[in-house]
Amino acid sequence: MAPLARQKFATQVDTEILSTVRALAQSEGRQIQALVDEALADLIEKRRQARPRAHVMAAYQASHEGFGALYEKLAK
Repeated sequence: MAPLARQKFATQVDTEILSTVRALAQSEGRQIQALVDEALADLIEKRRQARPRAHVMAAYQASHEGFGALYEKLAK
């Protein structure tokens, strides 16, 4: 397996969060870098899942165009 390409970056984080992450990394025997990678990957996946898929939105739009008047009557 080829090694992953890595890039350094600098940021700032809340002192309490960093302290907790350091303690967590130590208790798990892992590097902070591994926890940051995991946290960022989780964030990306969570955001992807929160966004409606294009085909779902297309079906919704088509349904609304065809039955919008009915939806309004049903809502009343």
